[in-house]
Amino acid sequence: KAAQARSRAGQKVEKKKQSGVAILPGKLSDCQSEDLNRNEIFLVEGDSAGGSAKSGRDKEVQAILPLRGKVLNTWEVEPGSLFANREVHDIAVALGIDPHLPDAPDTVMDNLRYGKVVIMTDADVDGSHIRVLLCTLFYRHFPKLIEHGHLYFAQPPLYRLDVPAQGKKRPPRKLYALDNEEREALLDRLQLEGVKPESVDISRFKGLGEMNPEQLWETTMDPEVRRLLRVQIDDAIEADRVFTMLM
Repeated sequence: KAAQARSRAGQKVEKKKQSGVAILPGKLSDCQSEDLNRNEIFLVEGDSAGGSAKSGRDKEVQAILPLRGKVLNTWEVEPGSLFANREVHDIAVALGIDPHLPDAPDTVMDNLRYGKVVIMTDADVDGSHIRVLLCTLFYRHFPKLIEHGHLYFAQPPLYRLDVPAQGKKRPPRKLYALDNEEREALLDRLQLEGVKPESVDISRFKGLGEMNPEQLWETTMDPEVRRLLRVQIDDAIEADRVFTMLM
């Protein structure tokens, strides 16, 4: 046990600091506002999606941190070794809070820099995997973030429906559907409006990186129309069982 403790102490990695202050990661595109109630950070899968998100965002209140590939599975990582992983280090520094235990005092949240932490990944299997890995990080090492309701999932659409104009009164429209079920519901609604299903052009997004900045803004980031899922823990014992089984 003593040898293991010595080994762990030797592996401890501190935050990168400059004159006592943690250095914000270079790839973070920060927002201008310092109002916690308005500020949001999007943890975005991949550099191409990160580029679109940077161009399409509201710079006043939305920050973007692009992540490369799969994040480390931190379920069995010691808190002292977390910062050895660059992605985890960058996320912690960007958020402004340190890893903590579930029974930590609420003061661990004092330096939180964003009111909403939004995980934005592709609507596919890989995206789901990255989302679960990030969830594991927050659930295991930043539990107060979830307890205080700061963690969200973005919900990018899977389909775009281009609806042709209907006479002079109804110009062409672009509609977005989250999944197959919603796509069918939209087609049914359009049929009731007199739009023939075969006249609707349906395209499927391969991922966030395929969307241009305007599309990403109007489908996933615009507070007026986007859909966010807040992450909450209803049953702590069941949550623990599922994470242990997955991770």
